[in-house]
Amino acid sequence: MIAPDGTARAQPGDPELASLVGLATAPAEEFYDLVVIGGGPAGLGAAVYGASEGLRTVLVERSATGGQAGQSSRIENYLGFPDGVSGGQLTERARRQAAKFGAEILSACEVSGLEVNGASRTVRFSDGSAISAHSVLLATGVSYRRLTAPGLDDLTGRGVFYGSALTEAPSCQGHDVYVVGGANSAGQAAVHLSRGAKSVTLVVRGPSLEASMSHYLIQQIEDTPNIDVRTGTVVEAAHGSDHLEQLTLRDVESGHTELVGTQWLFAFIGATPRTDWLDGTVARDERGFILAGPDLGVDGRPPNDWELDRPPYHLETSVPGVFVAGDARAESAKRVASAVGEGAMAVMLVHRYLEQS
Repeated sequence: MIAPDGTARAQPGDPELASLVGLATAPAEEFYDLVVIGGGPAGLGAAVYGASEGLRTVLVERSATGGQAGQSSRIENYLGFPDGVSGGQLTERARRQAAKFGAEILSACEVSGLEVNGASRTVRFSDGSAISAHSVLLATGVSYRRLTAPGLDDLTGRGVFYGSALTEAPSCQGHDVYVVGGANSAGQAAVHLSRGAKSVTLVVRGPSLEASMSHYLIQQIEDTPNIDVRTGTVVEAAHGSDHLEQLTLRDVESGHTELVGTQWLFAFIGATPRTDWLDGTVARDERGFILAGPDLGVDGRPPNDWELDRPPYHLETSVPGVFVAGDARAESAKRVASAVGEGAMAVMLVHRYLEQS
């Protein structure tokens, strides 16, 4: 890589790369009112509202702001954008808005642990450094699950992609493209890719799209002549040497397989929370999603190890002063608007927590 000052860097790591392009990678202070972990819609929403309401706020992101929403090719059901907006545009505006209000934004900072030290909450980074705050918001989002069929790992990045429809779309012009998944992210990608691709085939394991995709997207897919939906179908194998060349598809009921030619496969098959680093600190469900508020107890009662006289606030985790918002929260809506709303609500609850501490 050639840096702006003309020097060459070989295989720079993420922190070095972020620094070279002018992003902050180290905190300016040691103590904050609010540490927001995660730069997706929930984290950005919290950073905007926290900073605008006078909280010393720092947002920590392990890669770049935007999260899954930042990779969405087009969001058409977000309030205030009747013509739709790309995830990248929406989240970049949110990042600039948070910075305008004074939120500190750190990139390429991987969080490795959370500690309770009296009234403060300490966030530790993988490089050994740490920052502390009165409160913490967990907005770590989720990561895409990967397909396990033979050949896919070897061809990842060479025709097989996870959540990269926007960036790879120009390369698909005039080609036959396959998209795996039955939720909104897969539908949005299929519609976006269909504008330049010869054909787009949506491969869905389930019997229909109705259970997992918004109605407006289903209508768009039905009205797009070069999109074909194959339900009850899975990818059995991927074939190719230097680049994807063919896929083996299998009908889940009959077991019949078919070999199809394609150079492009985009997978959106659900996600898992990025919460392993919280093991033993914050209560999670069996899938790793963070429990909060009424979901922590039984019959509306606080959990047994809850130390305060009051019950946990709606978005408060099993650790007082540590909140969760967005896709990482158990039973969340998995929508951009709800994530932004939870980020804003979490700031209101942080204020309440700070007033009573």
